[in-house]
Amino acid sequence: MFKRDKGRAPMVRPAEEFAAKEVEGQLAIDVYQTPDEIVVESTIAGVEPGDLDIDVTSESVTIKGERRKEMKVTDDDYFYQECFWGRFSRQVILPQEVDPDKANSVIKDGVLTIHLPKIHRDRARKISVKKE
Repeated sequence: MFKRDKGRAPMVRPAEEFAAKEVEGQLAIDVYQTPDEIVVESTIAGVEPGDLDIDVTSESVTIKGERRKEMKVTDDDYFYQECFWGRFSRQVILPQEVDPDKANSVIKDGVLTIHLPKIHRDRARKISVKKE
């Protein structure tokens, strides 16, 4: 996997090799809860909002996108190449049912945050009785 060239430090495979094999990177995520929602966060620096596709169901969230590299660099010019460039995706099964119609997301300072409101089926609600 690693290659050594002309006494240089080892580097990981070039992004072009991954792209040629149609490999997708897997997005690292944090998933946590508040009393009313499940939150998914991911560091996603370098990705424009238009390059993201987020699908939410009541049971899962899928994030797909692409991190594009502006400048082409040859393999011989790299000392280290650890950043992933190209397509990525991540799907996670949620620990609790959410309302996909009320979900929202934002990117701020390179961090994607997805807010998924919980559905509280076990909450009791009092209703009034009307006389006709």
